[in-house]
Amino acid sequence: MRRRTLLAATGAAAVAASLPREAHAAAAGPDGFATVPGYGLSTTTGGAGGPVVTVSSPAAFLDYINRPGPYVVQVSGTIALPTGTSDGMHPVASHKTIVGLGSTAALTGGGLTIGLPVDDDVTSPPSNAVHNVIIRNLRLSGASDDLINVQMFTHHIWIDHNDLSDGDDGAVDIKRGSDLVTVSWNRFHDHDKTLLLGHDDDNAAQDAGRLRTTYHHNYFDGSDQRHPRVRFAPLVHVYNNYFRDNSYGIASTNDAGLFVEGNYFFSVNNPGRVDFSGPLGRMVQRDNILVECNHAIEVRGTVTDPRTFYPYAVDSAASVPTVVPAGAGVGKV
Repeated sequence: MRRRTLLAATGAAAVAASLPREAHAAAAGPDGFATVPGYGLSTTTGGAGGPVVTVSSPAAFLDYINRPGPYVVQVSGTIALPTGTSDGMHPVASHKTIVGLGSTAALTGGGLTIGLPVDDDVTSPPSNAVHNVIIRNLRLSGASDDLINVQMFTHHIWIDHNDLSDGDDGAVDIKRGSDLVTVSWNRFHDHDKTLLLGHDDDNAAQDAGRLRTTYHHNYFDGSDQRHPRVRFAPLVHVYNNYFRDNSYGIASTNDAGLFVEGNYFFSVNNPGRVDFSGPLGRMVQRDNILVECNHAIEVRGTVTDPRTFYPYAVDSAASVPTVVPAGAGVGKV
């Protein structure tokens, strides 16, 4: 099908003039919803203040990420995670920073679950919900399920500057009442169902009013769909992401509210949808650029401005194809 340009880019001069501050690409701390107070926490700090350990074996890695108390777990080299009896999904306990060293740290063959075991009967945040976890500067690939799964009322999570590919299911799934999450400066590639936000159409009891998430400066590099696919969340902020060669970008259903701004969509069949699968969602868009896309971004209803919750700076959408590939992924922090 021949694609049509809906809004042209503004040229190299505009790109050069609008490059962001260096602090953007190598932020020392989280931003977005991960910094919003709630559930007894003022912000996301991960394992700050705890012991710093360096691991290079599966046994040591799995031991430290699931210990009680704060830990900064530094990953050296490639760690092949076992499948075991959990389909290769391994639990992460509260107050952890998991960070790769250099540009070669990798987790292969398995994924990380941040959250308690699934229980459909729990419909409000339990006192022992997992919280305060940071995952940065890692290559995650080849999981037999999700690469990263956030579930069961987990809160205050920052997933930043990772490279995620080739998982059997989601790359980063956030669901079942989880809240106050930021996903930033990651590269997603060679993957199908990339970002799920909200479990399913029948899970309002856990998800409605929660799932507040910020997605910014991510590079969707030929990944296929769900960037993200959202249910029930009252506010999801999607800004300054680079969408390149995807079947669809963003989908909002079940009255979810998406605030979409300053993104660049290149060769994306459906950049943003509210008439998708299930009840209609809500979407507000501003200052996005669409090039060689088949459809416009669908808009519907009203959505709360994210500045109600946190401050942020938006880069020019025209700068996104330069800024995001240069800053996203591993080896940049």
